[in-house]
Amino acid sequence: MDVYELGEGPAEVAVVAAIHGDEPCGVHAVERLVAEEPDVERTVKLVVANEEALEAEVRYLEADLNRSFPGDPDAGAHEVRLAHRLRSELVGCTTLAIHSTRSYAEPFAVVDSMDEVARAVAPHLPVDAVIQTDAFTEGRLIEHPHTIEIEAGLQGSEAAADNAYWVTRAFLAATGALPAPGSDDVIDAGGREDVPVFRLRDRISKPDAEEYEVFARNFERVEAGDRFATADGEPLRAEEPFYPVLLSAYGYRDQFGYVAERVGAIE
Repeated sequence: MDVYELGEGPAEVAVVAAIHGDEPCGVHAVERLVAEEPDVERTVKLVVANEEALEAEVRYLEADLNRSFPGDPDAGAHEVRLAHRLRSELVGCTTLAIHSTRSYAEPFAVVDSMDEVARAVAPHLPVDAVIQTDAFTEGRLIEHPHTIEIEAGLQGSEAAADNAYWVTRAFLAATGALPAPGSDDVIDAGGREDVPVFRLRDRISKPDAEEYEVFARNFERVEAGDRFATADGEPLRAEEPFYPVLLSAYGYRDQFGYVAERVGAIE
């Protein structure tokens, strides 16, 4: 784990990259910020978490880090020990954790619940939606208080790296650590009043097959009876209306993604 600090004194804000070693977009954002050496109003901690998996270009070495929190310093698995170290680094920090996905090209935010931090920060981020995952957060970093995850875009793409940087800048502006891009002062990042919020309800199982295809679009309503995917050409149809989230043909081994319901918007 590599840790950088901007400013002096105890860190109040943190950005975490490379929780998964095959998602380098956050590392580019961290390196870009470190190189810029910006003047900060609040001390910021920048963390490159799983350096070993990043170097090996794999998601993890022994255990999924984002299913290993709170961790154990005496565990046999590298990522379980690392989870304990990382969580200790983040005590007292409002935290942004940067990820990427195979299912959606634009940034969206993921939270455990719509707490005061999510409501205050998320409207100021350049995201398409906020996903509440409280039923599916066991072992994930977003169980840590005051933590927001960002899916920055398609895994391994230049666009995801660029998105990660600008989302990070917006997060640091929204938390009062940096000026908003283009401003000389620490100001409000420019809020939005129409960020839709979805809550995950269930997993979408993926049957055994050689080839998969998806037809539904993430965050767009699928009606009952609609074909949303195929497995070896056999259509899969919705039993009831839902909003798909993280829907992808090959993103997960045993599921297409998640069934979600739209629960409102952050205003």
